Amino acid sequence: MELNEKLVQEIIAKVVSDMSTPKATETGRQLGVFDTMSEALSAVEKAYKEFRKYSVAQREQMIKNIRRLILEEAEQMAVLGVEETGMGRVSDKIIKHQLVANKTPGTEDLSPSVMTGDAGLTLVEMAPYGVIGSITPSTNPSETVLCNSMGMIAGGNAVVFNPHPNACRTANYAVDLVNRAILEAGGPENLVVSVKKPTMDSSNEMVASPIVRMLVATGGPGVVKMLLSSGKKAIGAGAGNPPVIVDETADIKKAAKDIVAGSSFDNNLPCIAEKECFVVESVADELIARMQESNAYLLKGKQIDDLVKIALVEKDGKYSINKKWVGKDAKLFLKELGIDADPRLIICETESLHPFVQVEMMMPILPIVRVKDIDEAIACAVKAEHGNRHSAHIHSKNVDHLTRFAREVETTIFVKNAPSYAGIGAGGEGYTTFTIAGPTGEGLTAAHSFTRQRRCVLVDGLHIV
Repeated sequence: MELNEKLVQEIIAKVVSDMSTPKATETGRQLGVFDTMSEALSAVEKAYKEFRKYSVAQREQMIKNIRRLILEEAEQMAVLGVEETGMGRVSDKIIKHQLVANKTPGTEDLSPSVMTGDAGLTLVEMAPYGVIGSITPSTNPSETVLCNSMGMIAGGNAVVFNPHPNACRTANYAVDLVNRAILEAGGPENLVVSVKKPTMDSSNEMVASPIVRMLVATGGPGVVKMLLSSGKKAIGAGAGNPPVIVDETADIKKAAKDIVAGSSFDNNLPCIAEKECFVVESVADELIARMQESNAYLLKGKQIDDLVKIALVEKDGKYSINKKWVGKDAKLFLKELGIDADPRLIICETESLHPFVQVEMMMPILPIVRVKDIDEAIACAVKAEHGNRHSAHIHSKNVDHLTRFAREVETTIFVKNAPSYAGIGAGGEGYTTFTIAGPTGEGLTAAHSFTRQRRCVLVDGLHIV
């Protein structure tokens, strides 16, 4: 899951040197990107009406082109994402784009069903909703646009995006890429659209528009709540605070390596990443030592208190993340503490109620809590997950422990004996998505998530048995 650091720096230098502006047409305008939401909605409505005439095979060719362009331009989007948002690691973002290109399902995800009998034949097909409105985050701006576009197009839909304002350049680069791929395949103009400068007003206009028949949000609880109160079909991918448990039966060396890899991936921005660790006391010392061998840096005592003051904001006894530190490199936190080191991850021992444990950090900081046994580990982990039902992880060779934790935490993704990113297909089986709908129950979204069932019934015909 890692690229050579020298190669990464060469990529960054090259991309930055010839990327003063994102990709655009010869006219200087990015395809599908409009000044206003009204213009975007009008264009996408026209495109959808034309798109309804296209075959499934033509949709698949569009998606094939998108995959190719993503692989060709992954470096540019990774660099632009870090440059614009100040979050994450270029090498990891390249990998995320490669995952989107290689493991996002296309039209093969749509599975019709047939019922036959003496009364005839009934066909159930997966049909489009129409125009889908999608709100995307700053943590995975281009990845979410690309992944959602592929699934929504595969389902026969058109898409209007309202990206996060702090990542709109990166998101709109992806919108332009998708439209270039569609036009190359002979598809309609503006099948995927966005706005240059997204705002709350443009978001509200999109949500309220009668043109938009379905809403998809990837973000915090506020935006998900807004969509669910819209009166429209909505898919919400909300917050998470994934715990990881290590019990006394685990392969400790592998567990340490996996947890450091997963928790540090893209500086802990992914919502699936290990955010806090509960380890059985008898193997805690070994786990911490092995994590240090895997490029984690251990903080102790006052250093932890000082880190709290950097990473969190306290008000009236309640803690929240310091947004300017989200997704920053571990070495920058250490530099602020007067420490000269460049690890992948910062680790520290805390109590289970420490704010590092209870707040979703999205920073390369992993609190480690010692527990006496699996019972205490599960109880603490379920509490720290806060009922988000998003993701949870465990390292154990005890099947009863694996099963108990899975049943009690009830998360959408549950990873056993692997880094967290295995849950979205990186080193694990299954497809990739960056819209994981825990609150509304769709789980890992794909083309089928953006379709509705339509039943076609033929009575007393075509039954030959």
